[in-house]
Amino acid sequence: MLILNSGGTFNKRYNDISGELEVPYDNLAIDEILAASKVSYLMAGVVYKDSLDMDLEDRKRIAQIISQSDEAEFVIVHGTDTMDVTAEFLDQIFDDRVIVLTGAMKPFSIEKAEASFNLGMSIGFAEHQENAGVYICMNGKVAPWNKIKKNRELGKFEIVR
Repeated sequence: MLILNSGGTFNKRYNDISGELEVPYDNLAIDEILAASKVSYLMAGVVYKDSLDMDLEDRKRIAQIISQSDEAEFVIVHGTDTMDVTAEFLDQIFDDRVIVLTGAMKPFSIEKAEASFNLGMSIGFAEHQENAGVYICMNGKVAPWNKIKKNRELGKFEIVR
């Protein structure tokens, strides 16, 4: 399994000089979660952006890493606002891998439980999923990318029919 970090709220930290939440150019949040699990996974930082700032080139970079990898399972830590856009893009390319996108509505640096839960659930799902496809794992739910959507009014992901 390969975990790819693309930034998003999951990774944001407060910058006490600018007074803003920023996506840092590191993997500290994921590293801390994985260290606590005492299980080792391959992990790489790919894009360090808020997902609203991601573009086609960023998505192509993620796809290129996946296509060049020998791994069969991938977890992508991604911002929630355009997670579905990246998932759809990857679904058009890959039909032989298990790809799970996850993120957090609150930064790990502020609220550790949600990000940790989502990452752990994503890893467990990816490790045991036998059917290739692109999935989203958020708020205790995992579904094919087109069967789960962010409900902006409620601030959570829901299964859609």
